[in-house]
Amino acid sequence: MPLFGTDGVRGLANGPLTADLALTLAQATAVVLGQGRTAEARRAAGKRLTAVVARDPRISGEFLSAAVSAGLASSGVDVLDAGVLPTPAAAFLIADRDADFGVMVSASHNPAPDNGIKIFARGGVKLPDEVEQRIETAMAGPKLQPTGPSVGRIRVFADAEDRYVIHLLGSLPHSLDGIHVVLDCAHGAASGVSPETFRDAGARVTVIGADPDGLNINDGVGSTHLDQLAAAVLAHGADVGIAHDGDADRCLAVDAQGEIVDGDKIMAILAVAMKERGHLKDDTLVTTVMSNLGLHRAMAAHGIHVETTGVGDRYVLERMNEGGFSLGGEQSGHVIMSEYATTGDGLLTGLHIVAEMARQGKTLAELASIMTVYPQVLINVKGVDRSRAATDDGVAAAVEAASAELGDSGRVLLRPSGTEQLVRVMVEASDEEAAHRIAGELSAVVRERLALS
Repeated sequence: MPLFGTDGVRGLANGPLTADLALTLAQATAVVLGQGRTAEARRAAGKRLTAVVARDPRISGEFLSAAVSAGLASSGVDVLDAGVLPTPAAAFLIADRDADFGVMVSASHNPAPDNGIKIFARGGVKLPDEVEQRIETAMAGPKLQPTGPSVGRIRVFADAEDRYVIHLLGSLPHSLDGIHVVLDCAHGAASGVSPETFRDAGARVTVIGADPDGLNINDGVGSTHLDQLAAAVLAHGADVGIAHDGDADRCLAVDAQGEIVDGDKIMAILAVAMKERGHLKDDTLVTTVMSNLGLHRAMAAHGIHVETTGVGDRYVLERMNEGGFSLGGEQSGHVIMSEYATTGDGLLTGLHIVAEMARQGKTLAELASIMTVYPQVLINVKGVDRSRAATDDGVAAAVEAASAELGDSGRVLLRPSGTEQLVRVMVEASDEEAAHRIAGELSAVVRERLALS
């Protein structure tokens, strides 16, 4: 089974993800990412390579980031230890300091016992699959073992947070003066930096979920648990609620009435605003096949083209990089604004949403009304042969019939799981009853036609 998943190496800390594995992975990373013209030029000039290392506040991050730093330093790489910071902050700082690469220790929205290791290349960009494979292969090969003055040093990155905050504030098209924001930091990596940044931008800030103890990250709070945020917005009479996940690479919002504003609506708001200001490259938004049909309709009404990719922010990023596009993301709240970031950034996204409220003098509900959400039904059909989903004639005929029935008022998507023997059946329709009925009928066909023998 491959070591790298869709977003780095992830697993139970001190289960599959041990200190030994973290150290070996770091040593292999130094071998693979220490190659190339720039690295060779630095060595020729008598300089060591440099890497930024950061983590979220879960307790296992302490020993795992120490192991990563040890593996890098023992391979002759100088480590800038940024401490607890969001994943997008680590990515930004790699580019800002012209580091050769960087490592983020985090399991994002997973519970506290899990952890993960994400590796970024020069410029703060995620690694292509082939580079991850080279690193995995290098784990079994020879390591770099410099001695004397050639070993790496580990130093505290003292102004890491300040650099990131200044960068975020410099991206804003408008101050947040007059807006009351409730922030839910998921007891995660944004617990210190997010409230500070929103206050510096002019907002009045109320904070929940910002008391990390190493064990409570994502525990009933954050972007995967929005009930507490909605309640806090209503209780404090706030204008808007912003929720991060554990490593703050995503953002979801709640309006003044406690209604959820998901990633699709956030992208719709930002896309139209960026187009008006001439910042939306080629008037194009990049999103995944799971984004709601209502997003497509809203963008078409505003003259914005939508490019779709497979599910996963890495595929959105790939398409954005290929086309040079400036905005993309997922329904889950991973929003990428490539003018300012190389990955999803929950703080950046939240700041820009609130800035649009202030700039336009509108409530979040008014901004979000730009998009009408189509009823969406998702059924996971288990115990079926996912490999035959795209080739079975009976399934294809059922999908074609359902699509014909829906016409322009809906759509059908069948997607085999990448990790389990199941097929996801998703139906959107203007009528919720029709969406449930058609999804149920299609699921029955998938279950019958693709049943495991």
